[in-house]
Amino acid sequence: MNKYSDLENKKVLILGFSTTGYAAAKYFKRCGAEVFVSESSEKQEKNKAKIDELEKLGVKIEFNGHSDEFIEGAQFCILSPSIPDDAEILKRLNEKNIEYFSDIEYVSKLENKKMIVVTGTNGKTTTTALISHILCQKYNAPYCGNIGISPLEYLDKDVDYFVIEASSFQLHYSPSCKPKIGVFCNITPDHILWHKTFENYFEAKAKMFKNMDENSYAVLNYDDENVRKLADKIKAKKYYFSMQDRNMKNCTYFESGKIYYHDEKIIDNKDLQIVGPHNMQNVMSAVIVAKILGLDNKTIKNALKTFKAIEHRLEYIRTIDGTDYYNDSKATNPEASIVAINSFKDKKVVLIAGGRDKKTSLKDFIAAVKERISKVVLIGEATNRFKTELAKSGYMSIVNSKTLEEAIDIASLDKPEVVLLSPACASFDMFESYEKRGEAFKNYVLSKK
Repeated sequence: MNKYSDLENKKVLILGFSTTGYAAAKYFKRCGAEVFVSESSEKQEKNKAKIDELEKLGVKIEFNGHSDEFIEGAQFCILSPSIPDDAEILKRLNEKNIEYFSDIEYVSKLENKKMIVVTGTNGKTTTTALISHILCQKYNAPYCGNIGISPLEYLDKDVDYFVIEASSFQLHYSPSCKPKIGVFCNITPDHILWHKTFENYFEAKAKMFKNMDENSYAVLNYDDENVRKLADKIKAKKYYFSMQDRNMKNCTYFESGKIYYHDEKIIDNKDLQIVGPHNMQNVMSAVIVAKILGLDNKTIKNALKTFKAIEHRLEYIRTIDGTDYYNDSKATNPEASIVAINSFKDKKVVLIAGGRDKKTSLKDFIAAVKERISKVVLIGEATNRFKTELAKSGYMSIVNSKTLEEAIDIASLDKPEVVLLSPACASFDMFESYEKRGEAFKNYVLSKK
């Protein structure tokens, strides 16, 4: 008997009433399991419809803590990825010998040969969506994971491939995850408060690739030193993408404004609707996945030409009086903002930055600002540190703003070629999420006359 698939009348525990928890509860109920959802925080009115739906299905739900009644006798536990690994509830599960893991790990236990998992610090959402967009020309290959849809939504559906965006939190709780194809976009310091060290953060992402065998495929960023070094520890067939080097086996590369797979031209970057060197890397990695799975160059090119930027990720909004407005609210760390800044070479750009400061180094961010940005408009809690550090470096074209709308107006005054919202910070000082911040930017820009 497989304790992961034969769940009729078996007890399954789900920790956290989140996107993952909601999808997991519905899936395991469809499997005939007795489902218990345990959430440490208070019940929120915004979740009422989902709570009512699950309770009508017979799902047991508790808030404000984790009771023994919900925990005892569980076959296993699915975790919401944000739960810290030193949480008291996990100690209790260990004491009771109850196995716990992510929804991605569960899918891997059943359907690892259908999994394409994309990870990295920046670019993984666009890469995930782009891979899905190309593969759907031939296969049923929905995107899911950290992009906002649990793969459990599709586990009992007729799916050829699960194209999964995986965060470091999800992979931390996916110890045996072993996909058919793994894509490693890049790695820079992020989420250090959660992982404690950069080494732990990197290992959370690297573990999946170390699990893979000769029947798997690893798609790696050759230009990232840490990712490149990881290749020596991987048994899977290795494919590389590079903006700098074409002289290697199994490689996509960028040369003279064109993307090549080996020596086959795939597409000219002027035919793409996404911009910037980082997006060329995203395209190159997606091309490799498509080629591994047998798609021809014409199909790949046609799909690439119709792909548009993902919302809040260097998303073009509109042009007003010669100024292009871009929403890059997803840039919640300095490294992500550097990528956006470097996408507008030789253009006059005003940058809107700031928010809740992650306290990471600003050295490289400041260097990029000094080289490419004509003015910085700062908002939020990070204003003082960002302004002080920029001024120390000799950069003085800085304006403070109390609101995002005021920042947009200030940024527009100079009539630059580009106004770029790329905050380099989390959103939680002023907004519920980076999505809400991006929506506020878009709505105001679209309302301007």
